[in-house]
Amino acid sequence: MAYIIGIILVIIALIIVGLILRKRVYDVVDRLEAWKMDIMNRNIASQLGRIKSLNLSGETQEKFEAWKERWEYIVTKELPDIEEYLFDAEEAADRYRFSTAKKTLRKVEQTLQSIEKDIKNMLEELDELMESEESSRKEIEQIQPDIKALRKKLSQNRYQYGKAEVRFDVEIDELDEQLNQYNELVGSGDYSEAHQLVEDLKQKLEALQIQIDAFPTIYKTCKHDLPAQLDELCKGLRDMKEDGYRIEHLGFEKEVHNYQRRLLDCVSALEKGDTYEAGIVIEEIEERIAEMYQLLEKEAIAKNYVEAKVPSYQEALNSLEENFHTTKEEVETLKKTYYFEDSDMEKYLSLEKSILKLKNQLEELSNDIETENSTHSDLRVKLENGFQQVDDLQQKHDEFKKHIQNLRKDELEAKEKLTDMKNELYHINRRLNKSNIPGVPGFIWNIMEEASEKNARVLKLLDKHPLDITAVQHALTDAKTAVDHVTEQTEIMLDQAFLTEQVIQYANRYRSQYPILAAKLSESERLFRSYEYDLAIEQAAKAVEEIEPGALKRIEEYQKAAN
Repeated sequence: MAYIIGIILVIIALIIVGLILRKRVYDVVDRLEAWKMDIMNRNIASQLGRIKSLNLSGETQEKFEAWKERWEYIVTKELPDIEEYLFDAEEAADRYRFSTAKKTLRKVEQTLQSIEKDIKNMLEELDELMESEESSRKEIEQIQPDIKALRKKLSQNRYQYGKAEVRFDVEIDELDEQLNQYNELVGSGDYSEAHQLVEDLKQKLEALQIQIDAFPTIYKTCKHDLPAQLDELCKGLRDMKEDGYRIEHLGFEKEVHNYQRRLLDCVSALEKGDTYEAGIVIEEIEERIAEMYQLLEKEAIAKNYVEAKVPSYQEALNSLEENFHTTKEEVETLKKTYYFEDSDMEKYLSLEKSILKLKNQLEELSNDIETENSTHSDLRVKLENGFQQVDDLQQKHDEFKKHIQNLRKDELEAKEKLTDMKNELYHINRRLNKSNIPGVPGFIWNIMEEASEKNARVLKLLDKHPLDITAVQHALTDAKTAVDHVTEQTEIMLDQAFLTEQVIQYANRYRSQYPILAAKLSESERLFRSYEYDLAIEQAAKAVEEIEPGALKRIEEYQKAAN
């Protein structure tokens, strides 16, 4: 029983699946049928009929016949065949032959897609043809008056074109001929070729308009303007040479003659209709003429500069030479009294050599001016360099002169400092003699004697001839260091002696109570009388600090306040 139920269920399932698949086939058939009907209902014949507004001959006739034949084949053959295929697909689906139905439907869809593609291509070609005819017709309507206007302009201004007017007339005739060709192509229905001809005609017309518009200016420039400028430049060159300007080295005359020949060639080329080379030559000549005038102006300015500045330069150099001569005499005098360092003599000799070199350069410059061997521009550069060198040497001379003048000043300052140090040692000696200390330690006398010897060495160097001021200054520095050391050590020694007395006096109040303190104070007094003040204050301070901490600090503060 279960077996039978299972078979029944399978049969029912198969029936349901078959119904679903058949329904899908029917849906595709309905879609393709609707697509077919949509194509049949399109007014393609009416759209193709738009071409009848054109001349139905030649290329246009061929295209129209091909489109018409294709559309009739679609309507009379392919679409009816599709109807049969759709019927076959439904019949196959009714018999559950779904693979056959799907294969038939795929063929139908491919056919419909091919039909759609063909219709699209036909309409696009039709639109392209119609647009091409319309745009060509509008452009021709503009080109025709432009050609007439161009011919009229050429006719009214023939004198501006010279012999080239014939060549431009020929080119305009060629444009008219192309215009006639256009009309013939349109008359024969060859609109695509007519459109290409219009594009070519338009480009030629634009190029010819540009040439005709630009030609008078180029022609006038090459035939009149630039030759006149070159003639004027030649005249200016001759006048400058007569006025003494040195411009032969520039080679402008040869260059100008070359440009004149090139302009004649350009005029010949222009009369034959070639404007390209003339444009290049015009630009080159105009730039070069501007450069020539700049160089000539530079030479003229340089000539005026040289003529105006040579006397000033000669005067400045003579003044420098005279000042150096004075300095030279002063150096010879000072050399008898003072010793000159090697570096100073090098500076001195370098100045003398540089001034002599400038004198020689001035002679060469004067010779170049007289013999006309150099351009004024070159002479100006030499003159400017000469002025700069004079300024530099003048500055170096001033610095050297100031340096040698400082020799006397340094000598006087050294003598003054030596006197001050002698006085300082004298005052230190008097202070030691007037002090109430038992005596002066030997090291104080030693360093004082050393300072005196160094002072004596300074004096000896000052008395030496010639005077070596550098050696004097080194010795002076050593002597100053020694004197400062004497002053410092004397101050320390006197402070120690005075403080020792103060501490001993202060500590005497404890002498009777503290025997050890009394013994230490006695030792400090012994050292004090032996001039060993540093040890004496150390012993006394240690003794009193043991009895009364901080006593030494109070004694020192009291001593500072008293002083």
